[in-house]
This record gives sequence, C-alpha cells and structure tokens, in this order.
Amino acid sequence: MLFAKPLAELIAELEKLPGVGPKSAQRLAYHLLRVPDHEASALATAIMAAKEKLRFCHRCQNISEFEECEICRDVRRDKTVMCVVAEPRDIVALERINDYRGRYHVLHGLMSPVDGIGPEQLRIKELIGRLHDEPVEEIIVATNPTIEGDTTALYLAKLLKPIGIKITRIAHGMPSGGELDYADSATLLSAIEYRREM
Repeated sequence: MLFAKPLAELIAELEKLPGVGPKSAQRLAYHLLRVPDHEASALATAIMAAKEKLRFCHRCQNISEFEECEICRDVRRDKTVMCVVAEPRDIVALERINDYRGRYHVLHGLMSPVDGIGPEQLRIKELIGRLHDEPVEEIIVATNPTIEGDTTALYLAKLLKPIGIKITRIAHGMPSGGELDYADSATLLSAIEYRREM
C-alpha cells in the first residue's frame, strides 16, 4: 500500500519509538491525523518542551528540570543506601512502593556485549565518583533479571566489592526476564525486602 510522503514519514518516525511496530505506527499516525489541530500541536509542543527543559541530574543521572533532581535534593532520604537502576523509568517503578527511602543512581542502559555496550557506555564512572563523595554503605543493584541485567549486576559487584561497600541484588518477586516498570507495587516491595548480598 502506498502512503502519501508526509504520512509515510510520520509512520517511519513513529516506528522508531520503542515497542511500536509497523501496524501500531500506522494506527498512531492515522489517529494523529484525525485529532484536532490544537491536540496535535499540543503533543508536538510537549515533546519539544521536554527535549529543551529536561536534563540529567548531575548527581544521580535521573531526569530532572534542574541541576539536581527532587530525590537528590530531599534531605530526608537515606544517604547510606543507593539503588542502582538501568533507566530513569525504573526509579518511577520503585518509588511507587513508597517504602524505599534511599537514593538512586541511573546507569542509562545495561551491558550487552552483543550490542557493543560495555561499561564505558554506562554511567559507571559517575557512580564511582559518587562513592568517593557520599557516605554510601549499601548498594542495591536493581537491574532487570535478564542476561544483560545479570551481566551488569555481576560486573558492578566485582568492581565495587573491593571498596568495602555491601552489595545486594533485588530478589524474590521479580520473574526471570521481567522488567521493573511492568511490575506491580507488591512485587517490587518483595524484591526490595528480600534482596540478597552479591
């Protein structure tokens, strides 16, 4: 089926979004063509505003409007416990359980030798820098229980154990191959409570 050039370009751009295949991209494109102009404009404006106004927190690498994110600025958070996650969306998932009161560090990915992603492509150097400046006693590695998540967790454990910091990994409740941002609050609470030392 042939598409008009602007429609084909819109579909091609939508297909680049994670989890959006060709059929979904077509449905989204047709939906966007049907919405009133002000709704399409509001979506475009929101995307551009997010790109212009958001940055990474200089401390934990979470997404923030400011130099330091809201979690890092919260003096009530426990500075001795740090939860290391792969992506900013994992922080949102863990914050839903309303039980974890430590700080975070975002790696912005997971090690995947097949895809050419090694420790140099992740925010591990920033993590090491924080450990010299902050009174961290325990690091909870909260990467997904996938091959990439386990590889990253093992790498971090080997790298950080000699420093003398307790390294734990989230455990019970997270199925193998599962993803944090799809887990319910009870599952995440169980995973945090029953973490194990690495």
